[in-house]
Amino acid sequence: MAKLLFRLRNVPEDEAAEVRELLTRHAIDFYETEPGNWGISMPAIWLRDADQLEQAKQLLITYQYQRSTLARQQHDMLKQRGQHPSMMDRFRENPLRFILYVAFILIIVYISVSIFF
Repeated sequence: MAKLLFRLRNVPEDEAAEVRELLTRHAIDFYETEPGNWGISMPAIWLRDADQLEQAKQLLITYQYQRSTLARQQHDMLKQRGQHPSMMDRFRENPLRFILYVAFILIIVYISVSIFF
């Protein structure tokens, strides 16, 4: 019976590709399900053999630890160099989206607080 190993919704494509390559390299038999035409099905990686589940989980835990460590190192390096994106950089990148987010936050705060006045 197939076992769910890894959900792919909101997962960057490079991470999904690395997980596929990791499973292939360790000869773990898997298949993928797609989100479908409407996007309501669960995109995921499934194992065909339930006996390989523990091995695959351990590989995934190790991989995710390494990936998060690398991401933290890159973040810290950018911060030390002064290249880490600031709030002003985000504004310059897409001013309309930034203004809409701020307006939405202010509306939520207003609605939340206005009932007390």
